[in-house]
Amino acid sequence: MSTTAAGRMAALTRAELTLLVRHKAVLVTALVLPVAMTYAMRPFLDGLDPKKAGMSPGAAMMPMTVAFVLLFGVYSALVTVYVVRREELVLKRLRTGEPGDAEILAGTAAATLAAGLAQCVVLVVAGAAVLGTEMPADPLWVAVGVVLGLLVAGTTAAATTLFTRSAEGAQITIMPMLLVSMAGSGVVVPLELMPDRLASVCELLPLSPVVELVRGGWTGRLGAYEALGAVATAVAWTVLSVFAVQRWFRWEPRR
Repeated sequence: MSTTAAGRMAALTRAELTLLVRHKAVLVTALVLPVAMTYAMRPFLDGLDPKKAGMSPGAAMMPMTVAFVLLFGVYSALVTVYVVRREELVLKRLRTGEPGDAEILAGTAAATLAAGLAQCVVLVVAGAAVLGTEMPADPLWVAVGVVLGLLVAGTTAAATTLFTRSAEGAQITIMPMLLVSMAGSGVVVPLELMPDRLASVCELLPLSPVVELVRGGWTGRLGAYEALGAVATAVAWTVLSVFAVQRWFRWEPRR
């Protein structure tokens, strides 16, 4: 009996959501670590005095919160999920059925992506309610930034598995993306506070356009040229990752 693509995707998503809830380590990484990192970095951010760059505390902190969700709740978690499913031969078995390769990869990621999106929404609302941060001046660009961030995090996670042999090895292969993003994408130190030449280079990093869109949407000072440039950069990283996955993704355990 044949099934529709939507039905197959829904079944994969339900299965992954069940496994995500059961996998305590991944669940803690996805749900707890972003909040803990944001709380831990707040004193450092206050010390930078974001008002020098014309930013309110909310405009400085909330993009950092979204970035931590994308890095720890989506990217890191998905690298582990993909590698574990590959090593357990789940992906290989799925390829013998009706789902296509894109359906398998998207269905495997759907639960994590949905959890990441929900967490971003909750943290934005909680920031306004608990911390007294202002709401975004231009919510559209914030939403665009979050959606593009999910795409970038999801596709780069799949691409990272090309270099990851095991779930234990994932703790090492995710580090370059985490460290580079936190140091150079404006996550911890806003690009506006960096020297101009360094900032122009850091703007090209995978997570930089996402942070720029979210922060610009928060302040309402994001021009059309800057916004389109950020969207183009995020799309370019997504396309590059998709190409790498189509070309070199491994469906069987690496020995």
